Amino acid sequence: MSLGLDDVRRIAHLARIEITDAETQATAAQLNDIFAMIERMQKIDTRGIEPMAHPLGGDQRLREDVASEAINRDENLKNAPAAAAGLFVVPRVIE
Repeated sequence: MSLGLDDVRRIAHLARIEITDAETQATAAQLNDIFAMIERMQKIDTRGIEPMAHPLGGDQRLREDVASEAINRDENLKNAPAAAAGLFVVPRVIE
């Protein structure tokens, strides 16, 4: 698949993007390079290869979920501009 300059201008118009002639030519070249890469990838024989959930495979190394320190509510609320009943008070956002 190959895009012409008119195709790029039409796409820019649909996206409501102003585009100069130089940008149109550069964008067309970049998009055509992407399409060429996709075509090369589609030609690769992948029969017998299992789909992967992640390109690097393996498992995530997660740390143990252990509480590390107690939360001191009074210390955390000390710098709050406003607090009530142990909670931060914030201005109303939705009327």
